[in-house]
Amino acid sequence: MKPEYKNLPYRPGVGLLILNQNNDVFIGERFEQAGIWQLPQGGIDDGDSDFETSVFRELEEETGMTSKNSKIIAIMDDWQYYDLPEHLIEKLWDSQYRGQKQKWVAIRFDGIDSEINLHTCRYPEFQSWKWCALDRVFDTCIPVKRATYEIVIDYFKPFLP
Repeated sequence: MKPEYKNLPYRPGVGLLILNQNNDVFIGERFEQAGIWQLPQGGIDDGDSDFETSVFRELEEETGMTSKNSKIIAIMDDWQYYDLPEHLIEKLWDSQYRGQKQKWVAIRFDGIDSEINLHTCRYPEFQSWKWCALDRVFDTCIPVKRATYEIVIDYFKPFLP
């Protein structure tokens, strides 16, 4: 018997608000979902030695950016939660989670755009990417994550020049 949706736990993860020198935000178009854009994010793996390891592993896996050309600006104090629409539960994470709880990080990317590589792992997350003005993220973002993105962007604004 499968557990009820509301009784499933949240998958722990990191969310990345990546900013370039102009304070534009990196957003990626999901690989097999044309027109669906989101901020990079991913799970915290059991093998990660600490939170920062998870952050820089996900950064490199999803964008090709490395800790050599990126630095953490700030980390959110609280976890942010979102629920998946119920019809997606069976399609993701072997039906083990109802959504995600994420610790968000603002990262400054000081590299050059040609360093960005979306094909660093076997199953890339994104098919394309772009820099987007901070206030334009909501124009193209995936609706289920909009409320989280609003909280995240509002939280990190004071840390930006």
